[in-house]
Amino acid sequence: MLYWLTNLSPDGSGGLFNLFRYITFRAGAAFFTALVFGFIFGRPLINWLRLKQKKGQPLREIGPDHVHKGGTPTMGGILILSSLGISTLLWARLDNAYVWIVLLVTMAFAAIGFADDYAKVKKYTHAGVSGRVRMLLGIGVGVLAALAVMWVNPPELSGQLALPFFKRALIDMGLFFIPFAMLVIVGAANAVNLTDGLDGLAIGPVMIAAGTFGVIAYLVGNKVFADYLGVHFVPGTGELLVFVSALIGGGLGFLWYNAPPAAVFMGDTGSLALGGALGAIAICVKHEVVLAIVGGLFVVEALSVMIQVFYFKRTGKRVFLMAPIHHHFEKKGWAEPQIVIRFWIIALILALIGLSTLKLR
Repeated sequence: MLYWLTNLSPDGSGGLFNLFRYITFRAGAAFFTALVFGFIFGRPLINWLRLKQKKGQPLREIGPDHVHKGGTPTMGGILILSSLGISTLLWARLDNAYVWIVLLVTMAFAAIGFADDYAKVKKYTHAGVSGRVRMLLGIGVGVLAALAVMWVNPPELSGQLALPFFKRALIDMGLFFIPFAMLVIVGAANAVNLTDGLDGLAIGPVMIAAGTFGVIAYLVGNKVFADYLGVHFVPGTGELLVFVSALIGGGLGFLWYNAPPAAVFMGDTGSLALGGALGAIAICVKHEVVLAIVGGLFVVEALSVMIQVFYFKRTGKRVFLMAPIHHHFEKKGWAEPQIVIRFWIIALILALIGLSTLKLR
């Protein structure tokens, strides 16, 4: 929105607002806007959630002993998403289709997560919105996002799958790109949701992955950098750096209150939305495969659940002490801060590996 202030100058130079023309300046401004918003409104929101929810998020009767977390309110994702949304609308170019695609995907998954959280808190039970309904809604959002990206992408990239490590290599998926892109978005949303089980565990890797894709979006959206690196030039995706910066700022504002012991939980409202955002950004910038590397921690968390369920149904035995895998390490005696920090380190290493794919071609 504020980008349009550059048109106020009679000679078209933008005058004092010329800085608003630069993506990097607006990205920095978006970061600080979201961060300050989170700091200012975090505590009032938590107090309001605590007042409305009374008992807080219902805790599972099985698994690690988290009794000390009883009464902690959920739906803290509202803080991240409000910071993200307001900051993005202020600082991003609103004539950019990629910004709207990612923002709408994020908010759509936030609505699905909010409905689930609301049902759980209202009934004080883990039986929120049924898994089938959530999955169908997620699939619908994913399909619409895939169609939108195919429409917005340059014709030579529409329906194409780009491969890392190979210069400008493409696989023409045609209409099969739609279910593939849908799986990327829905898979990312649910993988982040499964990771969100300890204080600060999900938001740290989400910010790391988002920062990585912010860099990728900026590079592939700049023809000079894209040509130098041998990656596909996707005009307009550089603007996603503003969205990502707002996400990181809002995430840090949330982490201030979510650091152990958490004053508020992210809930499905935040985890589904942030995962969906990562998936949407990945398909916009044509780096879907790289998301599996950068978000490898989320992949492992999701796989641990699938392996556990499959093996238990076949044999009646468990591969892990408990799934998702972060609970396995809790059962082995690791302290919660140990797990969180070590998983953050793993996420950072995977992010660096993902960034290296830009040059190793």
